[in-house]
Amino acid sequence: MALDEATTALLTQMAESGAKPLHEMTPEEARGLTATLGEMYGPGPEMHRAEMTSAAADDGYAIPLHVLVPNESPRGVVVYYHGGGWVIGALPEFETLGRTLAQRTGCAVVLVDYRMAPENPYPAAVNDSWAALRWIDGHLEEIAGARVPLVVAGDSAGGNLAAIVAHKARDAGGPAIAMQVLVYPVTDCNLDNETYRDPENQTLLTRESMVWFWDLYAPEHDMRQHPEASPSKLEDHSGLPPAVILLAEHDVLRQEGQEYADALAGAGVPVQSRVFDGQMHGFFTMVNVLPGSEAGIAYVADAVDRQLTTQPA
Repeated sequence: MALDEATTALLTQMAESGAKPLHEMTPEEARGLTATLGEMYGPGPEMHRAEMTSAAADDGYAIPLHVLVPNESPRGVVVYYHGGGWVIGALPEFETLGRTLAQRTGCAVVLVDYRMAPENPYPAAVNDSWAALRWIDGHLEEIAGARVPLVVAGDSAGGNLAAIVAHKARDAGGPAIAMQVLVYPVTDCNLDNETYRDPENQTLLTRESMVWFWDLYAPEHDMRQHPEASPSKLEDHSGLPPAVILLAEHDVLRQEGQEYADALAGAGVPVQSRVFDGQMHGFFTMVNVLPGSEAGIAYVADAVDRQLTTQPA
């Protein structure tokens, strides 16, 4: 299926703006571009409580957290790691998504502002993500009023981090994670598979931009083979929490995402996955801009509802 009309129109508008391709930008320029996109999303639903706090990283750094609580008694807490190739993205750009997920799932959502490359290359993002998860688990009662189920979620590079902390939690014997929501996650460092080579997938995210992201995040290629950089490299996927995996039809990451879903299912992990036809990488976070975002959020909200119905607080 071809890209839907809304996506085609957005890509045309971006092309006509004269902006350089992402992989030709500096990190600062790229961050400015995503900030501009974030302004298109609108304010998001009202929350019962919205506040900033922080979690202490192992080196003492204060990891900013944005806590979004939709009601007096959230049924769960979603720890959300934003996308952006470990290089771009900021909490304000994901606040509308966070508020929308909170409203639709009935869960508190905590947005994690992990440190990014190239200033803080691998494994800084992993370490911050893991520290934030453990802090949130230790403060569930303060956030939600009870020991409610804990969900890890993220898109793109954030999906990579969510998958990795799910592995780390399993290996460490906790925190207990009720489910993992992985939205077109980065799971492998192979940049030459079929979906990477397909010209129809070179949209908002291209092969060249993924090369750029990996070079800034993990410049030494040996680093990328570690399971905490490429979770597909982990030998044992058994015992992981149930997974919900969303993929975009026109996305260089689609093949590795599908292969990761297959690996989890092959290890006995309950997996629910869907390829969203006519969508490109990035569709999920473009709330109020792309209709595909609403479809993706509805899919996640339904999956969370079913999981938390079977696993209440």
